[in-house]
Amino acid sequence: MTLYELNEIIENGENQHVEFKRKFTEPEKIAKEMIAFANTHGGDLLFGIDDDKTVVGVESEKGEIEYIDLAARFFCEPELSFTIDIMHIYRKDVIVVHIPESKVKPHRLIENGKEDSDDSKVYIRVKDKSVQASKETIKVLKKLRADSPAQIINLGDKEKALIGYLQNHDRVTLKEFREFLNLSNRRASRIIVNLVRADIIRLHNHEKEDFYTLN
Repeated sequence: MTLYELNEIIENGENQHVEFKRKFTEPEKIAKEMIAFANTHGGDLLFGIDDDKTVVGVESEKGEIEYIDLAARFFCEPELSFTIDIMHIYRKDVIVVHIPESKVKPHRLIENGKEDSDDSKVYIRVKDKSVQASKETIKVLKKLRADSPAQIINLGDKEKALIGYLQNHDRVTLKEFREFLNLSNRRASRIIVNLVRADIIRLHNHEKEDFYTLN
């Protein structure tokens, strides 16, 4: 990374691909941000930058890097990969952590040293925030993994009804689709996830409620 690129990132502020941290806090909080980037489209975590874009720098490069490594190794499941750039700007040191989009989604947050499969600990990046992923998003992340079995989609009456609905409406939520055809939450979710994976409809993550559109 060049100083020009760093300045540009700082000037553009926080967004789906960038998060500022004044300093390292609890490893769980840092792991949450790293997980959100890895589960979405990747991003950069900058230490030594305040929320208002002020460059404050880090006190100890070595100490910060050790904590970042700790967060990725012991608070993320599966463990996350990342790279680091140490940049010197305005006579201060800034640590830039590059987190690539993962090929083994979803990653979960491990809290209190307890490793389990609690889906409530899965996070994604929505705009400039790291938010908890919906159950449907988690299912999509699992099915889009490279090692997932091939998707075979059969367009039955329910699938055709959803496509027809979206041809007449801009978007639909899981709740709206479920009520439209009087389906159980489980069946509606399965239909939507399969259509997303088949690239027939598109998932749009939102802080309040996910929605879907035709591709």
